[in-house]
Amino acid sequence: MAVNYNKLWKLLIDKKMTKTDLRLKADIGTATLAKLGKNQPVSMDVIIKICAALECNIADVMDIIPAESNV
Repeated sequence: MAVNYNKLWKLLIDKKMTKTDLRLKADIGTATLAKLGKNQPVSMDVIIKICAALECNIADVMDIIPAESNV
């Protein structure tokens, strides 16, 4: 399975926020922000901080992409 944070970036645009604004408001580190930018998994604590900062739900910031089956 993979994760995709495209919804997060669209939400930031809608809220007229930069990634740095998000980092400061959600109190997350630069390395974590880099992971988000590369669609790498981050801890649920980070996702919860982002959702609290943006006043949204998990489904508003990320998607889980199922792995393709080799059938």
